[in-house]
Amino acid sequence: MRFRHPDGSTVHLSYCTNVHPAETLDGVLAQLRDHCEPVRKRLGRDRLGIGLWLAKDAARALVTDPAALRGLRAELDRRGLEAVTLNGFPYEGFGADEVKYRVYRPDWTEPPRLAHTSDLARLLAALLPDDVTEGSVSTLPLAWRTRFDEQAAATARTALTTLAERLDALQDLTGKSIRIALEPEPGCTVETTADAIGPLTAIADNRIGICIDTCHLATSFEEPGPALDALATAGITIPKAQLSAALHAEHPHLPDVRDALAAFAEPRFLHQTRTRTAAGLRGTDDLHEALAADALPDGAPWRAHFHVPLHAPPAPPLTSTLPVLQDTLARLVGGPTPLTHHLEVETYTWQALPAELRPRSRAQLADGIAAELTLARDLLTELGLKELP
Repeated sequence: MRFRHPDGSTVHLSYCTNVHPAETLDGVLAQLRDHCEPVRKRLGRDRLGIGLWLAKDAARALVTDPAALRGLRAELDRRGLEAVTLNGFPYEGFGADEVKYRVYRPDWTEPPRLAHTSDLARLLAALLPDDVTEGSVSTLPLAWRTRFDEQAAATARTALTTLAERLDALQDLTGKSIRIALEPEPGCTVETTADAIGPLTAIADNRIGICIDTCHLATSFEEPGPALDALATAGITIPKAQLSAALHAEHPHLPDVRDALAAFAEPRFLHQTRTRTAAGLRGTDDLHEALAADALPDGAPWRAHFHVPLHAPPAPPLTSTLPVLQDTLARLVGGPTPLTHHLEVETYTWQALPAELRPRSRAQLADGIAAELTLARDLLTELGLKELP
């Protein structure tokens, strides 16, 4: 979906296909047929943006077979779909029964991460619509925190500098500008936007910026205004933003609240949980750890890294951080010029919801994704953007 900003530029809205697990090219093609095109039809649009997730094997198949890449581009066109952004955070196995910490490997100290991201940039340059010259790829925020030291930081910085050089060469070759966005996430070396400023300033290349994920921003209790102002002051670009909402518990000390939270503690994904204290932010790596006795102070609200559907917050006594999304979006695209032109709805946890909330069919999932995109579309038009055909 495309929108005209009052300044005349185009803002793209998509939804991320990592909600439809697929490790192979055949699986990606099936996603387009079984999920993405039905969502487009529900929205009544001739064109729908998707944020493709291409796992390692799918990406390599496309890089090594130009005919397959042309076929994917043709399939996107045939089904009324377009890709201006890729989700390069998960490397493989995102559809596994247990993902948890595995999603952070390989990290930016390991050669496969550079190779994979370079592949994704090449692929996106070929997949961009003819009238679009800029693409974005979101990626791991360097590494999970437990194995990152000064030597690791230097290795990651070298890898990202090499990537920036490759992106320069790619633009010279194709005329397409591909930008990379580190995505701060709780528990990672770069957990917050503030954590991103040092590493990105050290790289000092505007092709490498930050992806604002509004669930992650909210989970870490970051205030959108100061966070975005600090990035602007530091000269850090925002190639992409992900529209998502975290799980919020206002009174985590109450038994019924803890029971409600326990329903979201599931075995597939990591649900980092945070609370604010007088001494600063406190947290656990997962929601079930937070619910253990005395693991986390419960005198103030908790937020958990669980991407809940934008249009359907959990029932009381829980809620979502949709207001943080709304505030962030207003600051990103509600001003005289957009701070980013790529927006992506990223609720990948539909099948990890409590059983009674999960979609029971492809049709129900398509309905839910279409409802999320409708909400995002309404927020954009309220900010003065005009939806384009």
